[in-house]
Amino acid sequence: MALASLMVPLGTPAPDFALPDLDHRTHSRADFEGGPGLLVVFASNHCPYVRHLESALGAVVDALSMPTVAICTNDTDNYPDDAPIRLRDQAIRAGWTFPYLIDESQEVGRAFRAACTPDFFLYDATLALAYRGAFDESTPGNGKPLTGNELRAAIETVLDGKPVPEPHRPSMGCSIKWRGN
Repeated sequence: MALASLMVPLGTPAPDFALPDLDHRTHSRADFEGGPGLLVVFASNHCPYVRHLESALGAVVDALSMPTVAICTNDTDNYPDDAPIRLRDQAIRAGWTFPYLIDESQEVGRAFRAACTPDFFLYDATLALAYRGAFDESTPGNGKPLTGNELRAAIETVLDGKPVPEPHRPSMGCSIKWRGN
């Protein structure tokens, strides 16, 4: 079932996090302080919405040099396609050069108020939320071209040190697979 992002209020500070990547190296919010910003993408391997845009996402992020992390918050006991070995396959398939983090406790996903995959949270240089919204208008099967134009424009605006104009259209995707739901 498709679900929309929650549209967390702009200006919300990036929640603190310290999570391992697929090689067991820990990455934290502090690693990105003093930089140009941070894109946090809640992703999963099994979701057709993420698979639809995963390669284009890697290309956009690489082209714009925006510091990025992907986070998988899903319950891997009930969704084994989102286990770390499968996430590694996804990162290779998609050409992702950014860290893919594992949120086994699901606490970080809850702190960010992530709702779906993909769910995009773009923070400015002060790590305040500058954009939360869609990659573009394309979704699996809707026939619209995959361009990344909405996220790309937001990243370019943040890199220019400016606020991202609203409205922001919510991202759509698979619901986060919380334990106990």
